[in-house]
Amino acid sequence: MTDELSQSTSPQSPVSPAESVPESGSESESESESESGSGSESELETESESEPESTQRPVLEAAGLDHEYGAVSVLEDVSVTLQPGTVTALIGPNGSGKTTLIRALAGLHEPTAGTVAYHGPDTARQIGYLPQQPSFRPGFTVIETLRFYASLVGTPNPEETARAHLDRVGLADAASRPVDALSGGMTRLLGIAQATIGDPPVVILDEPGSGLDPGMSMHVFDVAAELAADGMAVLLSSHDLELVERVADEVLLLDDGEIIQRGSTADLKSQLDADSLWDVYRNATGGDTDTVTVQGDSA
Repeated sequence: MTDELSQSTSPQSPVSPAESVPESGSESESESESESGSGSESELETESESEPESTQRPVLEAAGLDHEYGAVSVLEDVSVTLQPGTVTALIGPNGSGKTTLIRALAGLHEPTAGTVAYHGPDTARQIGYLPQQPSFRPGFTVIETLRFYASLVGTPNPEETARAHLDRVGLADAASRPVDALSGGMTRLLGIAQATIGDPPVVILDEPGSGLDPGMSMHVFDVAAELAADGMAVLLSSHDLELVERVADEVLLLDDGEIIQRGSTADLKSQLDADSLWDVYRNATGGDTDTVTVQGDSA
């Protein structure tokens, strides 16, 4: 039976958001789907030549990205580098282009101009991706869902891999729970677990803490920090500036389709004479909290 098991998928992996899904407890072959595809929809370049660690070559590098929807320009000359073992946080007003940039980096759509190049190792899955609203096909348990994805990336022991990833995000006690009975926070954690199946060198999380209570949001950010500690390059977007300040190694501030500030929280606070990341945000964006950014020309 073919249906959508999840939308949180990597374009560089055989895992696609709509898979050929097995009956409960069984495995099947996967089918591609238009939402993320298998990397053929984007110009994501792969370069796996090894370099000395001292050069600190980024594992993912975007240069000069533009993106337009018709006559509306959403991104303009955006460049991003992601280093292994770090958390990079993308912040900015609503409508500033964050999700468009994230989808370009994840290979989910091709930018109008610019390039995205992957420089990491040649693995079954290069990029793991968590969308803003992850969803999983009802009728399967948590462990069955992860076991299915583990089988798709060719892990030798899907059951063991699935349980290890549940342990990593703190969902081991929910292994036998149906996915449609999960809370919003638990669904996000399952999405992160799925995004890290196959241990991709890059993990991209779009608003992982959105709509969660403070305790669950902190746990999600702690998991992101632990992924970086394991050597992954983690990119996450968020409006929770306190949590961003707590875990991010680098902050990218996107406004009106352009990155207007970048650096560590300490450097940004020093440059803008700010006491907190919120002050950095307010000073850099002009402090207008009464309107929503609308890309393109106004009527």
